[in-house]
Parts: sequence; C-alpha cells; structure tokens
Amino acid sequence: MKVTSKTQGEHNTVELVIQVDAQTFDEAVNKVYLRQRKNISIPGFRKGKAPRKIVESMYGASIFYEDAVNDLYPTAYEEAVEAEGLKPAAYPKIEVTEMGKDGFTFKATIALKPEVKLGAYKGLTAPKTAAEVTEADIDAEMTPYIQRATRLVAVKRKAKKGDTAVIDFEGFDNGVPFEGGKGEGFSLELGSGTFIPGFEDGVIGMKAGEEKDLDVTFPEDYTPELAGKPVVFKVKVQEVKEPQKPELDDEFAKDVSEFDTLADFRKDLGEKLKARRESQAQTEFERAITDQLIDNTEADVADAIVEQEADRLMEDYARRVQSQGIPFEQYLSMTGLSVDVLRAQAMAGAKRRVLNELALEAVAKAEGLAVSAEEKDAEYQRLAEEYKMEADQVKAAVAEEDLERDLLLKKASQFVLDNAKEGKAPAKKTAKAAAKETDGEAKKPAAKKPAAKKPADKDADEAAEKPAAKKTTAKKTAAKPKAEADK
Repeated sequence: MKVTSKTQGEHNTVELVIQVDAQTFDEAVNKVYLRQRKNISIPGFRKGKAPRKIVESMYGASIFYEDAVNDLYPTAYEEAVEAEGLKPAAYPKIEVTEMGKDGFTFKATIALKPEVKLGAYKGLTAPKTAAEVTEADIDAEMTPYIQRATRLVAVKRKAKKGDTAVIDFEGFDNGVPFEGGKGEGFSLELGSGTFIPGFEDGVIGMKAGEEKDLDVTFPEDYTPELAGKPVVFKVKVQEVKEPQKPELDDEFAKDVSEFDTLADFRKDLGEKLKARRESQAQTEFERAITDQLIDNTEADVADAIVEQEADRLMEDYARRVQSQGIPFEQYLSMTGLSVDVLRAQAMAGAKRRVLNELALEAVAKAEGLAVSAEEKDAEYQRLAEEYKMEADQVKAAVAEEDLERDLLLKKASQFVLDNAKEGKAPAKKTAKAAAKETDGEAKKPAAKKPAAKKPADKDADEAAEKPAAKKTTAKKTAAKPKAEADK
C-alpha cells in the first residue's frame, strides 16, 4: 500500500489516493480464483480443476479483479488512514480509478471530525409553561369514562340526532340492488356521518317499525361504480335507542375506577393530567435549551457524517416497524411513503443530532466531565435488568467505549440543563443571520454563531460515529460499481 496523494477538501474532508502494488494485487486475485474455481466449468477440464490462466483466457483477465479489490481495499484503507494519522468520523467514499495487472488505485474521500467552537452553554434560558388544571379540564378527562358507562335505552318516539337507530336497509341503482348496499340489524348513530350525506338525515324522524325510501346521491369521490350516482335506499327502522348517561356520583366512581368517591376520582384525574402537562412542559423546555446549545456552537460538519447518521435513523425506524410484525416494504406501500421521502426527513433530524452530540462532547471536555467505573458498572446492570440478561452478556454485546460515550453525553446534557433556567427566550435571528448554514457558505464573520433552527433531537445519548476500522470493513461493497465499470 502506498499513499500517492493527500488533498484537503471542503467541510473537514480529506481525499487520499491509495495505490496497491502488482504483487499484492496478483496474490489477492489468485486467492479469489482458488475460492471460486470449484464453481467454474471449462470444457476439457473437470469442474473446479481448470487452471487460472485458462479461466482468464476464456472469461477475460479481469474476471477476478472486482472481488480481489473488495478483499484488499479495506485493509489498504485502514493502513493509509493510520499512516496519515487521520481519525475518520464516517464511512469513506471509495472510487476505484485504475485496475489491472499492475495493481489498482483507489480514491478515498474521508470525513473527519470537525473542530467545535463552543459558545454559551451555561445560564441558557427558555420559557416553561405552567402546568395548570381547571375543573373543565377534569370534566374533559372524565368524558371517556362517561362514554363507556353510557347505556342505550329503547324509546318509542321519533329518532333524533344523537340517537342510535337499529335499521335494515338495501340500496338500489335504477331498481337493481348493488353490491355492499344491504344490511340488517345495523346500529347507526344518527349524526355520526357514518353513511353517505343525506342518509342519516332521512332516518331522523322515523319511529320503530316505520319503512321509508331514501333518495340520496353518492359523493363524486366514492368508488367508481357508484361515484356521483343517485340511488334509492329502502330503510326499515327496527328500534330507536337514546343514550342514557350515568349519574355522576360515588357509585359511578366505584364502577369506573378504584376510588370510592367521585371527589377522589376527580382528584386523581387532575393529578395525573397535571403530571402529564408538567412532563410535556419540561420536554419543551429541554428542547428549547438544546436548540440554543446547538445554535451557540460552530462546527463545519461533513455531509458524510450526517448521511451516516440518517442511515442509522432509517435502520432504527425500519426495525421498529418490523418489530410490530409489519414488513417494512409493506408499511411503505400501506402509508404511501417512499424510502426517499423518509430519508429526506431523517436527514434533518440527523444533522441536528450530529450537531447536538458535537456540542455535548465539547461541553464535557470544557467541564472536565468523566464517567467512573462505578457508573459504567451500574449502567451495565441497569441494561441487564431491562433486557433480562446477565451483566456479562450485556458487556459482550455493548462495547465499553460506546457505553462510556453514551453516559458522558447524558452527563453533559444534564450539566447544561442543570445550569439552565426559566426565563425569556433569546431573540430570534434575522433572515440575514439565518442564511448562514453549516455547509461553509457563511455570510457573516466566522466568529459569530451559525443559524440552525430545526427541531431538536433529545436522544443525545445515541452514538454519532464508530471506530474507523469498523466503518471501513462494514462497507466492502462500496468499490463494486466502479470495479465493474473498469472490467
């Protein structure tokens, strides 16, 4: 391996041109031949016994090149990175530029971790909504309990809005019954909008035992067979029922809750609602503080770092969907979404997360924060209990370096929050200031903070990057497209 050139690129990227010599390449080609020959059939030779030169003469000298390149370039890349003293922060972009009997040359574009200029991170202020609960709020909390306890009681009067009519019906298009237009003993809540416009209004005013023809027209956006068509529904009302709400007393409280009195039940609902609102207010406060921390931090982040984080967010999202028993492809079809749309959404969150973690790392460094051995052991134990595993199993599955980094980010985040306070939000940036982006096209002096008004990501404990060696070997197929083109 030999690094023939090193070029500094934009946004903390470096481009290395790396050359692998002829002998090393030929040895790798021969290993590929030995690995694949058992599957090669050549006339005149037993399967798997044809010499390499015969195979190459028949299929071309480059037949084994692509696999040989993919076998060699990860190690060559790692050696080059180490020799140049680089610390990659994302998977490299690989492009094979030359490939032949004299060896091969490839170009690696490497994203480096950017330098971070940390702005204000202590004494940040943001408003915090007071968690107030009124009697009307508690009434609203009681609504689903009241609805579940409400009974339908048969009445002999005409049906009105809010009643439930038990009906038989059949629809006719020019005197001919149509598919899906018939039902018996159907309970229809009048005013619910369950049926097409005009149908429920026609049932209002009918009594039990009454029959009636309803002239209605299907909406234009209905199924093609019936869209916009005038039809007739023959309807017979079997029964009319009115909702009978329960008395809101102690007996009601006993029926729907674990409390003996209505007063205690309402008090509990109010306390739970207040706790939810306090939690929401705290979440919004923390998000606002995180926004400020990121906005006060300067870092020229390479696109590759953000793209890698977006890929990881997409993988996590797909896993969550599939954990619910729905294949990801089926989910996309059901929702009408596409991978491109989801990834575009993930990119914004990924950039915010990367910037957040860089800022928190800088805070940890500035404050001399560290994670003790006891804290790491406690976290391993917590994870073991959460996932019902032995602590040793968790330690084997979660690298100590990754766990320590997660804990450090959490500690830095808590430090920022502990030093934040309720108060007036800082003034918003002007349009001119907002034009300054982290892609390096700054329109203000570099000493001033960049504008970045996007939704904050509170999961700052997620790892933003992994060791370079892991990143390289995990992407061995990156060289394939170019290798194939050079055959």
